[in-house]
Amino acid sequence: MKHYDILIVGAGISGIGAAIRLKQSGIDNFAVLEKGDALGGTWRDNTYPGCACDVPSALYSYSFAPNREWSRLFAGQEEIRQYIERTAAEHGVPAHVKFGTEMQRAQWSEQSRRWTVDTSAGTSTANAVIAAAGPWNEPLVPAIPGLDTFTGEVFHSSRWNHTYDLTGKRIAVVGTGASAVQFVPAIQPTVESLHLYQRTAQWVLPKPDHTLPGVERAILRRVPGAIRALRRVEYAIMESLGLGFRHPWILRMIQQVGKAQLRAQVRDPKLRKALTPDYTLGCKRLLLSNTYYPALTRSNVEVLANAVQSVRGNVVVGSDGAEREVDAIIFGTGFHILDMPIGSRVFDGEGRSLDDHWKGSPQAYLGTTVAGFPNAFVLLGPALGTGHTSAFMILEAQLEYLIQAVTQARNNGWTRMEPRREVQDAFNARVQEALATTVYNAGGCQSYFLDVNGRNSFNWPWSTDRMRQRLGRFDESAYDVSREPASATATSR
Repeated sequence: MKHYDILIVGAGISGIGAAIRLKQSGIDNFAVLEKGDALGGTWRDNTYPGCACDVPSALYSYSFAPNREWSRLFAGQEEIRQYIERTAAEHGVPAHVKFGTEMQRAQWSEQSRRWTVDTSAGTSTANAVIAAAGPWNEPLVPAIPGLDTFTGEVFHSSRWNHTYDLTGKRIAVVGTGASAVQFVPAIQPTVESLHLYQRTAQWVLPKPDHTLPGVERAILRRVPGAIRALRRVEYAIMESLGLGFRHPWILRMIQQVGKAQLRAQVRDPKLRKALTPDYTLGCKRLLLSNTYYPALTRSNVEVLANAVQSVRGNVVVGSDGAEREVDAIIFGTGFHILDMPIGSRVFDGEGRSLDDHWKGSPQAYLGTTVAGFPNAFVLLGPALGTGHTSAFMILEAQLEYLIQAVTQARNNGWTRMEPRREVQDAFNARVQEALATTVYNAGGCQSYFLDVNGRNSFNWPWSTDRMRQRLGRFDESAYDVSREPASATATSR
């Protein structure tokens, strides 16, 4: 049985970032478990037409591996995937990746002070585990009565069936989130008809995207510090927007831009009314598009402002009873954000899973470590999501914290490190108190930020600067740590 210092689960941007930082800190005895056959995570899996980032490219990248070759202000899926693969290769990450290896169960042993990790390729042990699968990993397909009787093609946007030709087909699109806003305009010109089922109207702002001209790309390529300067500018702009998420009155002013775009692009009053949200901008994920509204005005598109009630054969039945006969159903319904599959696969020393601890409301200390689960880390974990900044900013703040933690454990001979439950509880109580006045909680909508218990388990209620400060220093006093031999059970602080 192979033993590692650290096992990383997932080879997307989080797992790759963790691997690079571990190597930079002198830790080389680790492996990355990846169930797929390639790197990239969400940017490997999401290949739907029009797939692109909604965060500026210079900010959507590792700070330690700037890309001076972006072709657009907002990069597309293939360009991002290539950047991720190239960065991983440059830092020697692929040599540590176990492709086609799915983590099935991870169990902590209090006696051995190790994790036993069962995978589809066998069992290994590790001193520590890093859950890096992320929240945008497992597609969410609603349980619609009769869906299994559908006689046509069915797929989720993150599992796009490129072998199915949409040309001339009648398509039902279920969901109007970030993916649908991108793929609906891309497929609309080729289909016979597109029936868009919209439970809730979305705020859509103009996307300030453009191809970077040659002179601008030359400056980024040749002028020292140019890409970092652009990154700082983009960060400042996004943080200014983030101020509105903490003070919703600011976003109510900004949403006038969304209203103006809707008025300019949708002339039909009835359709415009159906597309007008009744909540404050930012309560749901902020969407950017210049082509979504125009696509919905085309003669072959129908917006059905209700949910899907059932499916009967090749007929989709809306909650208003209206029936539409279609050839294919495409789900743009997001992911298991707060009920991540890894929650049922990671177990404490008593055999209780993360799901058993969380009871539907994921919690961690600083979104990174979990009471009851020693020597374990969660990347892009609960209470760290924001509506305005790059996932790379959150990730790198966590990686700084993680590297400090594992370095101190190595230097001090700790065999066990676990956040104190009272510290974790106090942190999450402060988060919930601060969230109460943010647009996430007070914006008047139901979003994926809220878990099954109605608790906001997703968002960080303060600035990204504050997040970086909190995660910038590992505080031993927040943890129970042990230097005793593996057979001991006592802990000391």
